[in-house]
Amino acid sequence: MASKRSLPVTIVDAFTDKPFAGNPAAVCVLKTNGPNVNTEEMQKIAREMSLSETAFVTATADDAVFGLRWFTPTVEVPLCGHATLASAHALFTERGASGPATLHFDTLSGRLSVTRLAESGELQMDFPLGKGAPVELKPAAVASLRRALNIADADGPTDVWFCAPTRKLMLTVTSTAVIDGLRLDAPTLLATDFGGLDARGVIVTTRGGEGAYAEYDFISRYFAPANGIAEDPVTGSAHTVLAPYWSAKLGKTEMRAFQASPGRGGALGIGLRGDGRVLLTGRAVTVLRGTLEF
Repeated sequence: MASKRSLPVTIVDAFTDKPFAGNPAAVCVLKTNGPNVNTEEMQKIAREMSLSETAFVTATADDAVFGLRWFTPTVEVPLCGHATLASAHALFTERGASGPATLHFDTLSGRLSVTRLAESGELQMDFPLGKGAPVELKPAAVASLRRALNIADADGPTDVWFCAPTRKLMLTVTSTAVIDGLRLDAPTLLATDFGGLDARGVIVTTRGGEGAYAEYDFISRYFAPANGIAEDPVTGSAHTVLAPYWSAKLGKTEMRAFQASPGRGGALGIGLRGDGRVLLTGRAVTVLRGTLEF
């Protein structure tokens, strides 16, 4: 019988400053003297963790540079914001005040950087913008989306955009009350024919500035049953798509956003750099440290 391997795992709630809010991610740091974990095993571990994302961080000879991969319970994904934030938080926490203030991650979406801001202690991620464009869906697809998400005909969608690099469809609706009232029918969403668009997730968004969302420029929710995630509580990659849309609508390059997932949710600071990149800022807290044995 082969001997068991042990792998430390940390669960971090991202885009929040308190436990049991934001979006949880599992982080496994693969050190040079630790066990080898292949892709199949990474997927099995992600399925076992049963969180929207499990991140695998690989150390390199440079203490500021790491490899990073993200897995949902069913697939590897090319970009994940909250699990990047969680990974950086885990590494910064392990190092304390020592070490570089900026960490770099080589990923399927290129190099991503996360900086620990000295004054606030927040973490700021440097991501590529998710550049989308308006699309026109067939009436049957719009009707199916309304059924799948509990959107009344009068409530939207008012705009429909698609971002091919992130494979995300974005719908705007008329009010924050519509966002709060969204209810997912996953089989209906999975059966929706997007007319050739390779959409793996659906963002629903509206302007903020009212009621419980008075301090935010816009709010959203995100659904991705095609990736094994019914609803993701806070999604950094979705905000790379939302950022250019709302920047153009509001005439702002600095914004505050809230992802209004029931029972969790989280806040993000957003800054468009003007060079095809976006800065996403948030906090994170560690809620569990343990060891996987396999």
